[in-house]
Amino acid sequence: MKRQNKSSVVEFVLLGFSNFPELQEQLFGVFLVVYLVTLIGNAMIIVIISLEQSLHIPMYLFILNLSVVDVSFNAVIMPEMLVVLSTEKRTITLSGCFAQMYFLLLFGGTECFLLGTMAYDRFAAICHPLSYPMIMNKSVFMKLVMFSWVSGIMVATVQTSWVFSFPFCGPREINHLFCETPPVLELACADTFWFEIYAFTGTILIVMVPFSLILLSYIRILFAILKMPSTTGRQKAFSTCASHLTSVTLFYGTASMTYLQPKSGYSPETKKVMSLTYTLLTPLLNPLIYSLRNSEMKRALMKLWQRKVDLHTH
Repeated sequence: MKRQNKSSVVEFVLLGFSNFPELQEQLFGVFLVVYLVTLIGNAMIIVIISLEQSLHIPMYLFILNLSVVDVSFNAVIMPEMLVVLSTEKRTITLSGCFAQMYFLLLFGGTECFLLGTMAYDRFAAICHPLSYPMIMNKSVFMKLVMFSWVSGIMVATVQTSWVFSFPFCGPREINHLFCETPPVLELACADTFWFEIYAFTGTILIVMVPFSLILLSYIRILFAILKMPSTTGRQKAFSTCASHLTSVTLFYGTASMTYLQPKSGYSPETKKVMSLTYTLLTPLLNPLIYSLRNSEMKRALMKLWQRKVDLHTH
């Protein structure tokens, strides 16, 4: 292929799962269902927490932010991916690709920090119940949420600007489902050594540090649970912690495998599956894990439903 100048690549081609043409229809169906369930689950949480005054406490307001991030995360990826799977239109403009990567990193980075602050909140509530209202007052809560969002914006701005500062002069096929840093970086015809060093250190800071803090928080929480006198209380707390840790491990595990070595030796198909795990599976599971198993949330939902029924009957 003759090398073209930088300006010649004005759009990319997303290959998606094009090497499995017979699976396209089934994949479209599965992804559409996942998208709709994720939207409905997270939208329900946003509505319930927003409308129910008794849930306006840090724990639930963190969950509200997490649902906003997950809905946005999904909206950045899924519509484009469904178009790629259902039609022949596999091209994405350079600016479209930039925007998709930017928001993917923004919401992904925000979620990394948000999950860390949520673990700290649970640790403070379970291990220091008496001083919890002081530790997690409104001001601290606001600062932690702002920190999570601002960090996500900073990560996205630095990383996306850097990736798109490289010249793209050769093949324009992105062997992936959406514009994610590693597959786009493979098309850059320049030395990306320093970017890869940054990606490695950045991933350690953004992914591994919050993950380590979460593990530490949960270890402390587990010790606190073991001291609980009631067996049922202990079992309930254990099941909650286990489900939180499952979600968190899935998210951080696959995200770190994707970003620690952007030019790693994983096959393109493995990379696609890893990306789908933290972009699709985590937003789908979070409502089930954090909220819909929660008795307070169920009570609030019933209360809202009752209110709606009363309005219609009067």
